[in-house]
Amino acid sequence: MDITQLSFETPVELINLALENSLIGSLGIIITKIGEGEVEGMMPLSSKNSRPDGILHGGANLALGETLAGLGSMLLVDMKAFDVLGIMVNGNHTGVLKNGSATALAKIIHQGKQTHIWNVDIFNQEGKLISAVRVTNMITEKNER
Repeated sequence: MDITQLSFETPVELINLALENSLIGSLGIIITKIGEGEVEGMMPLSSKNSRPDGILHGGANLALGETLAGLGSMLLVDMKAFDVLGIMVNGNHTGVLKNGSATALAKIIHQGKQTHIWNVDIFNQEGKLISAVRVTNMITEKNER
């Protein structure tokens, strides 16, 4: 599937197919729900996204956050005319995931013409916040690069 054709009407199964042959698929990230200004996803704990001691790697949390926020911004713009580029990701890790899956909810908090800012909360299986991630995406016209 051509990533520039994604929209809020695209079934999440097709979105996941479009993302599976990338870092996103390698980490096991799965989009579970999309809506205007919100994206939900999950990431099962595996050897590909954990530290050597089996705990979910903080960098994988940041990748999950940037993935959901990036997809959310892509769905809000015309991807044939604009590119979405992550320019800042920061996270506060407040807990751990030792088994199961991390679930995440991304919500846009600023939707400007040139930047989008997202909050992404990531939870362990008990519903405890394990990471609070903030993502800033830059929106550029395709001919600007």
